[in-house]
Amino acid sequence: MKLKLILSLICSVFLLNTPSFGAATNWRIINRIHIGGDGGWDYLTIESETNRLFISHAKQVVVVDLKTDSIIGSIAANGVHGIALAPDLKRGFISNGANNTVTIFDLTTLKILATLPAEKNPDAICYDPITHRVFAFNGGSGTATVIDAAKQTVLDEIPLEGKPEFAVADGRGSVFNALEDKNQILKINASTLAIDARWDLPEGSTPSGVAIDRVHGRLFIGCRNQTMVVMNSVSGKVITTLPIGKGVDACVYDPIGKRAFASCGDGTMTVVQQGNNDTYAVAEKVITESRARTMAFDPTTGTAYLPTAKFGPTPDATPDQPKPRPAILPDSFEILVLRASST
Repeated sequence: MKLKLILSLICSVFLLNTPSFGAATNWRIINRIHIGGDGGWDYLTIESETNRLFISHAKQVVVVDLKTDSIIGSIAANGVHGIALAPDLKRGFISNGANNTVTIFDLTTLKILATLPAEKNPDAICYDPITHRVFAFNGGSGTATVIDAAKQTVLDEIPLEGKPEFAVADGRGSVFNALEDKNQILKINASTLAIDARWDLPEGSTPSGVAIDRVHGRLFIGCRNQTMVVMNSVSGKVITTLPIGKGVDACVYDPIGKRAFASCGDGTMTVVQQGNNDTYAVAEKVITESRARTMAFDPTTGTAYLPTAKFGPTPDATPDQPKPRPAILPDSFEILVLRASST
């Protein structure tokens, strides 16, 4: 009897300290949304309230109705990188890397409202709902252009002292940005525009994608050294690192399933499950397609969206193009739709 009691207590302690994995398993491609056209892509984002997907694609943002998986509109852009949505203001914002501007559009009609100047090569872009400010991170100049989203005016430029990649807002007045060449995460005060903290990542991380668990204050940082770093968004403490695929670009967090995702150019998507007692473990490494390196996630439906295309052969290297890229085959651009077989 005593032995059974002791074993029961040991099992209870073990279970309390073991990561709690969700039931979602066997992620797979369930559909493909054909976009077509020519040119490359970068970020994409979902407006869950209206079931719309906004996709960067060369010289436009393509808008897809996720109820029908059909294209319902587009917004002209120029070398588009990112899209930030401000549903409370019914506006959207596009970073145009080719002409160093930010386009503001009406979320309802998709009509362009204004075009504002940024510095060199605006890339990542995010909206802070507390201050109603948009932050466009300029990869070419190592700065952030700050925009008053309501007044549609440029407020300031923040020197970052590094090359910015993805950025997220915590909904409490802070914006986090990855500096890929400095192996750092910046914490920016959205009100004062001061950099409140610079947190170092492990040597050689080269951070790219950043996602956030706003409830528990955790950042999920996809790094080019094939790791995901989980970081405390209040203290900057590194909680753990986990293996992911090669060529990561984007990370997203699912607050319903309590899991983080990293989409990688090697044709994999790593699913990290959040467990009890601040524990994390790789739940699944999903096969996607080559160069499906960015993604968006709809937590209301448990669906992931990854853009990719078909490519031709890689041309020979030249002095002008020492690292040539293969050309995208015409009309092959599409969105992979992934969902777990059980949730």
